[in-house]
Formats: sequence, structure tokens, C-alpha cells
Amino acid sequence: MTLIKQHKTTIAVGIIWLFHISGIIGITLGFKDWFLTKTPLNLSICLLLFVLVFPINTLKKAGLFVSFFAMGMFAEWLGVEYGLLFGNYSYGENFGPKLDGVPWLIGCFWALLACITSAMVSNFQIPLWVKGVFAASLMVILDFFMEQNAPNFDFWEFEGHVPLQNYVTWFVLALLMQLLLLTFRLEGNRTISFHLYFAQLIFFGYFVLVTV
Repeated sequence: MTLIKQHKTTIAVGIIWLFHISGIIGITLGFKDWFLTKTPLNLSICLLLFVLVFPINTLKKAGLFVSFFAMGMFAEWLGVEYGLLFGNYSYGENFGPKLDGVPWLIGCFWALLACITSAMVSNFQIPLWVKGVFAASLMVILDFFMEQNAPNFDFWEFEGHVPLQNYVTWFVLALLMQLLLLTFRLEGNRTISFHLYFAQLIFFGYFVLVTV
């Protein structure tokens, strides 16, 4: 148990890359349906590792995480139900159980992504507002790559093309979250944050280049 505690970050990073690389290989080899239906499991494991290793271990961190979850869920609900903020779209079946059309995991993803991108830029020697803009931009970049794969992966799909307002709204909400994180000086494990972010970026970036 002591050994696990000492190396928990290394173990968590290994699990994250194992799942994402396995997904890339499996989907490329033709097992797309099997792997994509396991997306909720993959995201849930990544979420658990984040909570344990980042970690979410104080009332302040828990409060911010829950607040971002609620913000993300509400914004997505406005989009799904009324076509507001992001445009007209709906969620498919591979993002797990839903609350009134919005997957629970998308709210968790908003919160997780806000926290890890904030941690990624935390040590940069730049003004605070620049950190906020940079971290928010990282969130939008990952969303951009996810958007290219979402219909093919049955995550979600817009009516027609993805509108510019989707990315503008993403940036505005992301910046609001980052400003809150900077205000409350949230700190977290930068190593797990970098690996969580880039594992997802490489996964979705790969499938932008390789059609399956």
C-alpha cells in the first residue's frame, strides 16, 4: 500500500495512456463499436484517477468542481433543449446515461478539463489574466478536436456544421471557470493534468487524421 501511495501518479499516468493507446489501436483495427461503447467506462476511470491524484481533497476543490459540473450541465442543457449558446445539437449513445438529454459525464468533463488546464499553466511566469486566457484556449483546442470526431463516434452531432458560436461559447465559459480557479488559487498535480490532457488530445487528433 505504501508503494502504491509513493507511485500513485506514475501508476495513474500508466493507466491513462494504456486506455487511450488501447482505444487508438482497437478502433484502428476495426473494433470501433466495441471500444466506443466503453467510452463511459474510460471517462469514469479517468475521472476517478483525477479525483484521487489531482486530488479533489478539500472543500474548496470539491466546491469548485461541483460548481463547474453544474455550469457545464446547465449550459449543455440549454443547448440540447433550446439550441442556445452552442447551436442546435443532440447527444448520441456513447457518452453514457443522460439527464434530460445531457450526459452526466459531460458535466464531469467540463469540470475536469477546467481544473487540469488551470494546473497546466499554474507555474507559467505570466500575468494571471494571460494564464486564464491560455488555459481557456487549451480547453477550446481540445473541444475542437473532439468536435471533428463526435458524430462518427456517436458522442453528439450538430444540425449541419459546427457553428462558430459553439467555440465562442466554449471560450467564454472556459474563461469564466479559469478566472474562478485563479481567484481561489486552486492547486493540483501538474503531472496528472498534463497527461490527462495530452492523452485525450492525441487520441482525438489521431482520428482527425485517420478516418475509421
